[in-house]
Amino acid sequence: MPETYVGTRPVSLRHQFELGALQDYLEERIDGFTGDLNAEQFQGGQSNPTFMLRTSAGQRYVLRTKPGPAEKLLKSSHAIERETRVMGALKKTGFPVPRQYVLCTDESVIGRTFYVMEFVEGRVLWDQALPGMSSESRALHYDEMNRVIAQLHSMNHEDVGLSDFGRPGNFLARQIDRWVKQYRSSETATIEAMDELITWLSTNTPSADDTSIVHGDYRIDNLIFHPTEARVVAVLDWELSTLGNPLVDFANHCVGWHISPALFRGIHGLDHAALGIPSQSQYIETYCERTGKNVCMEEFAYYVAFSLFRLAAISQGIMKRHLQGIASSETALKTGMLAKPLAELALNHALKR
Repeated sequence: MPETYVGTRPVSLRHQFELGALQDYLEERIDGFTGDLNAEQFQGGQSNPTFMLRTSAGQRYVLRTKPGPAEKLLKSSHAIERETRVMGALKKTGFPVPRQYVLCTDESVIGRTFYVMEFVEGRVLWDQALPGMSSESRALHYDEMNRVIAQLHSMNHEDVGLSDFGRPGNFLARQIDRWVKQYRSSETATIEAMDELITWLSTNTPSADDTSIVHGDYRIDNLIFHPTEARVVAVLDWELSTLGNPLVDFANHCVGWHISPALFRGIHGLDHAALGIPSQSQYIETYCERTGKNVCMEEFAYYVAFSLFRLAAISQGIMKRHLQGIASSETALKTGMLAKPLAELALNHALKR
Protein backbone atom coordinates (compact mmCIF):
# COMPACT_ATOMS: atom_id res chain seq x y z
CA MET A 1 0.00 0.00 0.00
CA PRO A 2 1.72 3.25 -1.09
CA GLU A 3 2.49 5.31 2.00
CA THR A 4 2.04 8.56 0.04
CA TYR A 5 -1.71 7.84 -0.22
CA VAL A 6 -2.36 6.62 3.32
CA GLY A 7 -3.65 8.57 6.29
CA THR A 8 -3.92 12.31 6.86
CA ARG A 9 -1.66 15.36 7.01
CA PRO A 10 -2.04 18.97 8.12
CA VAL A 11 -4.34 20.99 5.86
CA SER A 12 -2.25 22.56 3.09
CA LEU A 13 -2.07 26.34 2.91
CA ARG A 14 -4.07 26.62 -0.30
CA HIS A 15 -6.90 24.46 1.06
CA GLN A 16 -7.26 26.02 4.50
CA PHE A 17 -10.62 27.37 5.63
CA GLU A 18 -12.12 28.98 8.73
CA LEU A 19 -12.72 26.18 11.21
CA GLY A 20 -14.84 28.36 13.47
CA ALA A 21 -17.28 29.19 10.68
CA LEU A 22 -17.56 25.52 9.73
CA GLN A 23 -18.11 24.51 13.35
CA ASP A 24 -20.90 27.06 13.79
CA TYR A 25 -22.55 25.86 10.58
CA LEU A 26 -22.42 22.18 11.53
CA GLU A 27 -23.60 22.73 15.10
CA GLU A 28 -26.84 24.14 13.69
CA ARG A 29 -27.39 21.33 11.17
CA ILE A 30 -26.04 18.01 12.49
CA ASP A 31 -27.89 16.46 15.41
CA GLY A 32 -25.55 15.67 18.28
CA PHE A 33 -22.59 17.60 16.86
CA THR A 34 -20.60 18.90 19.82
CA GLY A 35 -17.08 19.89 20.82
CA ASP A 36 -14.30 21.96 19.30
CA LEU A 37 -13.49 21.10 15.70
CA ASN A 38 -10.15 20.03 14.22
CA ALA A 39 -9.38 19.19 10.58
CA GLU A 40 -6.70 17.18 8.77
CA GLN A 41 -6.41 16.54 5.02
CA PHE A 42 -6.50 13.03 3.59
CA GLN A 43 -3.37 12.08 1.65
CA GLY A 44 -5.20 10.38 -1.21
CA GLY A 45 -7.35 12.05 -3.85
CA GLN A 46 -6.41 14.32 -6.73
CA SER A 47 -9.57 16.26 -7.53
CA ASN A 48 -11.75 17.38 -4.63
CA PRO A 49 -9.89 18.04 -1.36
CA THR A 50 -11.14 15.72 1.39
CA PHE A 51 -10.67 16.21 5.11
CA MET A 52 -11.03 14.30 8.36
CA LEU A 53 -13.03 16.31 10.88
CA ARG A 54 -12.70 15.46 14.56
CA THR A 55 -14.38 17.08 17.53
CA SER A 56 -13.01 17.25 21.06
CA ALA A 57 -15.97 15.04 22.03
CA GLY A 58 -14.55 12.22 19.90
CA GLN A 59 -16.85 12.51 16.90
CA ARG A 60 -15.50 11.95 13.38
CA TYR A 61 -16.86 13.18 10.07
CA VAL A 62 -15.57 13.55 6.50
CA LEU A 63 -15.60 16.92 4.74
CA ARG A 64 -15.34 17.05 0.95
CA THR A 65 -15.04 20.37 -0.84
CA LYS A 66 -14.56 21.83 -4.25
CA PRO A 67 -11.06 23.26 -4.75
CA GLY A 68 -10.39 26.68 -3.28
CA PRO A 69 -12.07 29.85 -4.63
CA ALA A 70 -8.92 31.05 -6.39
CA GLU A 71 -8.82 28.00 -8.66
CA LYS A 72 -10.32 27.99 -12.15
CA LEU A 73 -12.39 24.82 -12.42
CA LEU A 74 -12.91 22.82 -15.60
CA LYS A 75 -16.51 22.74 -16.75
CA SER A 76 -18.49 19.79 -15.29
CA SER A 77 -15.60 18.79 -12.98
CA HIS A 78 -15.60 18.70 -9.17
CA ALA A 79 -19.35 18.00 -9.17
CA ILE A 80 -19.80 17.34 -5.48
CA GLU A 81 -23.48 18.31 -5.57
CA ARG A 82 -24.08 15.29 -7.81
CA GLU A 83 -22.11 13.11 -5.39
CA THR A 84 -24.43 13.94 -2.51
CA ARG A 85 -27.53 13.36 -4.61
CA VAL A 86 -26.59 9.91 -5.88
CA MET A 87 -25.28 8.74 -2.50
CA GLY A 88 -28.42 10.00 -0.79
CA ALA A 89 -30.60 8.06 -3.24
CA LEU A 90 -28.55 4.86 -3.02
CA LYS A 91 -28.34 4.96 0.78
CA LYS A 92 -32.12 4.48 0.93
CA THR A 93 -31.80 1.19 -0.98
CA GLY A 94 -29.19 -0.28 1.37
CA PHE A 95 -26.37 0.13 -1.16
CA PRO A 96 -23.04 0.66 0.70
CA VAL A 97 -22.46 4.43 0.69
CA PRO A 98 -21.74 6.81 3.58
CA ARG A 99 -24.59 8.69 5.24
CA GLN A 100 -24.85 12.30 4.07
CA TYR A 101 -25.31 15.00 6.72
CA VAL A 102 -25.25 18.33 4.91
CA LEU A 103 -24.52 19.94 1.53
CA CYS A 104 -23.61 23.64 1.55
CA THR A 105 -23.55 25.58 -1.73
CA ASP A 106 -23.24 28.93 0.05
CA GLU A 107 -19.58 29.74 -0.60
CA SER A 108 -19.60 32.52 2.00
CA VAL A 109 -19.41 29.91 4.79
CA ILE A 110 -15.90 28.55 4.13
CA GLY A 111 -15.17 29.97 0.68
CA ARG A 112 -16.29 27.00 -1.41
CA THR A 113 -19.09 24.45 -1.84
CA PHE A 114 -18.79 21.45 0.48
CA TYR A 115 -20.59 18.52 2.03
CA VAL A 116 -20.14 16.51 5.21
CA MET A 117 -20.72 12.76 5.46
CA GLU A 118 -20.16 10.06 8.03
CA PHE A 119 -16.71 8.60 8.61
CA VAL A 120 -16.81 4.90 7.74
CA GLU A 121 -14.33 2.69 9.57
CA GLY A 122 -12.52 0.18 7.40
CA ARG A 123 -9.70 -0.55 4.96
CA VAL A 124 -8.84 1.30 1.76
CA LEU A 125 -6.75 -1.02 -0.44
CA TRP A 126 -4.57 0.90 -2.88
CA ASP A 127 -2.70 -1.96 -4.54
CA GLN A 128 -4.86 -4.18 -6.77
CA ALA A 129 -2.42 -7.06 -6.25
CA LEU A 130 -3.48 -7.07 -2.57
CA PRO A 131 -0.03 -7.83 -1.12
CA GLY A 132 0.04 -9.64 2.19
CA MET A 133 -3.23 -11.49 1.62
CA SER A 134 -3.69 -15.19 1.04
CA SER A 135 -4.90 -16.31 -2.39
CA GLU A 136 -8.24 -17.26 -0.82
CA SER A 137 -8.67 -13.80 0.67
CA ARG A 138 -7.77 -12.09 -2.63
CA ALA A 139 -10.39 -14.17 -4.41
CA LEU A 140 -13.03 -13.13 -1.86
CA HIS A 141 -12.16 -9.43 -2.16
CA TYR A 142 -12.35 -9.54 -5.96
CA ASP A 143 -15.66 -11.39 -5.84
CA GLU A 144 -17.04 -8.77 -3.48
CA MET A 145 -15.98 -5.92 -5.79
CA ASN A 146 -17.71 -7.74 -8.61
CA ARG A 147 -20.87 -8.25 -6.55
CA VAL A 148 -21.17 -4.58 -5.61
CA ILE A 149 -20.72 -3.15 -9.11
CA ALA A 150 -23.18 -5.77 -10.43
CA GLN A 151 -25.64 -4.64 -7.76
CA LEU A 152 -25.27 -1.02 -8.86
CA HIS A 153 -25.76 -1.82 -12.53
CA SER A 154 -28.84 -3.95 -11.77
CA MET A 155 -30.72 -1.08 -10.10
CA ASN A 156 -33.58 0.70 -11.81
CA HIS A 157 -32.59 4.38 -11.81
CA GLU A 158 -36.22 5.49 -12.01
CA ASP A 159 -37.20 3.47 -8.94
CA VAL A 160 -34.51 5.16 -6.81
CA GLY A 161 -35.40 8.70 -7.90
CA LEU A 162 -32.58 9.24 -10.40
CA SER A 163 -34.53 9.31 -13.67
CA ASP A 164 -33.13 12.78 -14.46
CA PHE A 165 -29.58 12.11 -13.22
CA GLY A 166 -28.27 11.96 -16.78
CA ARG A 167 -29.39 11.79 -20.39
CA PRO A 168 -30.13 8.26 -21.60
CA GLY A 169 -28.76 7.31 -25.03
CA ASN A 170 -25.71 8.36 -27.03
CA PHE A 171 -23.59 7.97 -23.90
CA LEU A 172 -20.24 7.12 -25.47
CA ALA A 173 -20.34 9.92 -28.04
CA ARG A 174 -21.10 12.44 -25.31
CA GLN A 175 -18.39 11.01 -23.07
CA ILE A 176 -15.79 11.22 -25.84
CA ASP A 177 -16.77 14.82 -26.53
CA ARG A 178 -16.60 15.69 -22.85
CA TRP A 179 -13.20 14.14 -22.21
CA VAL A 180 -11.66 15.50 -25.40
CA LYS A 181 -12.71 18.98 -24.26
CA GLN A 182 -11.38 18.34 -20.76
CA TYR A 183 -8.09 17.13 -22.21
CA ARG A 184 -7.72 20.09 -24.58
CA SER A 185 -8.49 22.48 -21.72
CA SER A 186 -5.63 21.05 -19.67
CA GLU A 187 -3.14 20.25 -22.47
CA THR A 188 0.36 21.43 -21.59
CA ALA A 189 2.32 19.68 -24.36
CA THR A 190 1.52 17.72 -27.51
CA ILE A 191 1.05 13.99 -26.96
CA GLU A 192 0.93 12.40 -30.41
CA ALA A 193 -0.58 9.15 -29.16
CA MET A 194 -3.42 11.12 -27.58
CA ASP A 195 -4.21 12.93 -30.82
CA GLU A 196 -4.24 9.66 -32.78
CA LEU A 197 -6.32 7.97 -30.11
CA ILE A 198 -8.94 10.74 -30.14
CA THR A 199 -9.39 10.26 -33.89
CA TRP A 200 -9.68 6.47 -33.52
CA LEU A 201 -12.23 6.68 -30.70
CA SER A 202 -14.39 9.12 -32.63
CA THR A 203 -14.49 7.00 -35.78
CA ASN A 204 -14.97 3.54 -34.22
CA THR A 205 -17.65 4.16 -31.59
CA PRO A 206 -19.92 1.11 -30.96
CA SER A 207 -23.65 1.69 -31.26
CA ALA A 208 -24.71 -0.43 -28.24
CA ASP A 209 -26.01 1.83 -25.48
CA ASP A 210 -27.74 0.31 -22.44
CA THR A 211 -28.52 2.67 -19.54
CA SER A 212 -28.04 2.31 -15.78
CA ILE A 213 -26.58 4.22 -12.87
CA VAL A 214 -22.82 4.28 -13.41
CA HIS A 215 -20.22 5.19 -10.80
CA GLY A 216 -17.69 6.53 -13.27
CA ASP A 217 -14.58 5.62 -11.27
CA TYR A 218 -15.32 2.29 -9.58
CA ARG A 219 -11.91 0.97 -8.53
CA ILE A 220 -10.47 -0.72 -5.49
CA ASP A 221 -9.12 2.45 -3.83
CA ASN A 222 -12.55 4.09 -4.02
CA LEU A 223 -13.97 1.33 -1.80
CA ILE A 224 -13.86 0.90 1.94
CA PHE A 225 -13.72 -2.73 3.02
CA HIS A 226 -14.81 -3.98 6.43
CA PRO A 227 -11.87 -3.95 8.90
CA THR A 228 -11.59 -7.74 8.92
CA GLU A 229 -14.04 -9.12 6.33
CA ALA A 230 -14.02 -9.18 2.52
CA ARG A 231 -17.09 -6.95 2.50
CA VAL A 232 -17.49 -3.49 0.97
CA VAL A 233 -18.98 -1.14 3.57
CA ALA A 234 -18.78 2.07 1.48
CA VAL A 235 -18.27 3.11 -2.13
CA LEU A 236 -16.69 6.57 -2.36
CA ASP A 237 -15.95 9.30 -4.93
CA TRP A 238 -19.14 9.60 -6.99
CA GLU A 239 -18.00 12.77 -8.76
CA LEU A 240 -18.22 11.16 -12.23
CA SER A 241 -21.47 9.28 -11.64
CA THR A 242 -24.35 9.65 -14.11
CA LEU A 243 -26.76 7.57 -16.17
CA GLY A 244 -24.85 5.71 -18.85
CA ASN A 245 -23.73 2.46 -20.38
CA PRO A 246 -22.96 0.01 -17.54
CA LEU A 247 -20.47 -1.94 -19.67
CA VAL A 248 -18.40 1.22 -20.15
CA ASP A 249 -18.38 1.62 -16.37
CA PHE A 250 -17.46 -2.04 -15.89
CA ALA A 251 -14.68 -1.83 -18.50
CA ASN A 252 -13.25 1.17 -16.67
CA HIS A 253 -13.24 -0.96 -13.52
CA CYS A 254 -11.33 -3.66 -15.44
CA VAL A 255 -8.47 -1.49 -16.75
CA GLY A 256 -6.18 -2.85 -14.03
CA TRP A 257 -5.86 -6.09 -16.01
CA HIS A 258 -4.25 -3.98 -18.79
CA ILE A 259 -1.92 -1.76 -16.70
CA SER A 260 1.36 -3.02 -15.27
CA PRO A 261 2.18 -2.55 -11.58
CA ALA A 262 5.18 -0.44 -12.60
CA LEU A 263 3.00 2.04 -14.48
CA PHE A 264 0.05 2.60 -12.18
CA ARG A 265 -0.88 -0.03 -9.58
CA GLY A 266 -2.26 -2.45 -12.18
CA ILE A 267 -2.13 -6.24 -12.26
CA HIS A 268 -1.12 -6.86 -15.90
CA GLY A 269 1.60 -9.49 -16.18
CA LEU A 270 1.10 -10.96 -12.71
CA ASP A 271 0.38 -14.63 -12.10
CA HIS A 272 -3.33 -14.21 -11.40
CA ALA A 273 -4.03 -17.87 -10.74
CA ALA A 274 -1.26 -18.13 -8.16
CA LEU A 275 -2.41 -14.94 -6.46
CA GLY A 276 -6.05 -16.00 -6.34
CA ILE A 277 -7.07 -13.11 -8.62
CA PRO A 278 -9.53 -14.04 -11.39
CA SER A 279 -8.59 -13.50 -15.02
CA GLN A 280 -10.43 -10.69 -16.77
CA SER A 281 -12.51 -13.24 -18.71
CA GLN A 282 -13.50 -15.00 -15.47
CA TYR A 283 -14.36 -11.67 -13.86
CA ILE A 284 -16.53 -10.67 -16.83
CA GLU A 285 -18.31 -14.04 -16.76
CA THR A 286 -19.15 -13.62 -13.07
CA TYR A 287 -20.47 -10.10 -13.70
CA CYS A 288 -22.66 -11.38 -16.55
CA GLU A 289 -24.05 -14.15 -14.35
CA ARG A 290 -25.01 -11.58 -11.71
CA THR A 291 -26.49 -8.97 -14.03
CA GLY A 292 -27.88 -11.07 -16.89
CA LYS A 293 -25.94 -8.91 -19.36
CA ASN A 294 -24.06 -10.13 -22.42
CA VAL A 295 -20.62 -8.75 -23.26
CA CYS A 296 -19.41 -8.45 -26.86
CA MET A 297 -15.64 -8.69 -26.42
CA GLU A 298 -14.90 -6.52 -29.45
CA GLU A 299 -17.01 -3.72 -28.02
CA PHE A 300 -15.54 -4.34 -24.55
CA ALA A 301 -12.02 -3.86 -25.98
CA TYR A 302 -13.16 -0.46 -27.29
CA TYR A 303 -14.54 0.44 -23.85
CA VAL A 304 -11.19 -0.46 -22.27
CA ALA A 305 -9.35 1.75 -24.79
CA PHE A 306 -11.75 4.58 -23.99
CA SER A 307 -11.23 4.06 -20.26
CA LEU A 308 -7.45 4.25 -20.66
CA PHE A 309 -7.89 7.41 -22.75
CA ARG A 310 -10.05 8.96 -20.04
CA LEU A 311 -7.48 8.03 -17.40
CA ALA A 312 -4.81 9.76 -19.50
CA ALA A 313 -7.02 12.85 -19.80
CA ILE A 314 -7.54 12.90 -16.02
CA SER A 315 -3.79 12.58 -15.49
CA GLN A 316 -3.25 15.51 -17.86
CA GLY A 317 -5.70 17.59 -15.85
CA ILE A 318 -3.77 16.79 -12.69
CA MET A 319 -0.53 17.79 -14.42
CA LYS A 320 -1.97 21.19 -15.34
CA ARG A 321 -3.19 21.77 -11.77
CA HIS A 322 0.28 20.81 -10.54
CA LEU A 323 1.94 23.30 -12.87
CA GLN A 324 -0.51 25.95 -11.67
CA GLY A 325 0.35 25.09 -8.08
CA ILE A 326 -3.23 24.14 -7.16
CA ALA A 327 -3.25 20.32 -7.17
CA SER A 328 -4.97 18.69 -4.18
CA SER A 329 -2.43 15.89 -3.66
CA GLU A 330 1.29 15.85 -2.97
CA THR A 331 1.64 13.11 -5.61
CA ALA A 332 0.21 15.28 -8.41
CA LEU A 333 3.40 15.51 -10.47
CA LYS A 334 3.90 11.74 -10.48
CA THR A 335 0.29 11.19 -11.48
CA GLY A 336 0.38 13.91 -14.13
CA MET A 337 3.39 12.33 -15.80
CA LEU A 338 1.27 9.23 -16.52
CA ALA A 339 -0.70 11.01 -19.27
CA LYS A 340 1.72 10.14 -22.09
CA PRO A 341 2.39 6.45 -21.23
CA LEU A 342 -1.33 5.87 -20.59
CA ALA A 343 -2.19 7.43 -23.96
CA GLU A 344 0.37 5.18 -25.67
CA LEU A 345 -1.00 2.14 -23.84
CA ALA A 346 -4.55 3.03 -24.88
CA LEU A 347 -3.54 3.52 -28.50
CA ASN A 348 -1.68 0.19 -28.61
CA HIS A 349 -4.72 -1.51 -27.11
CA ALA A 350 -7.03 0.15 -29.65
CA LEU A 351 -4.87 -0.84 -32.60
CA LYS A 352 -4.18 -4.33 -31.15
CA ARG A 353 -0.44 -3.97 -31.37
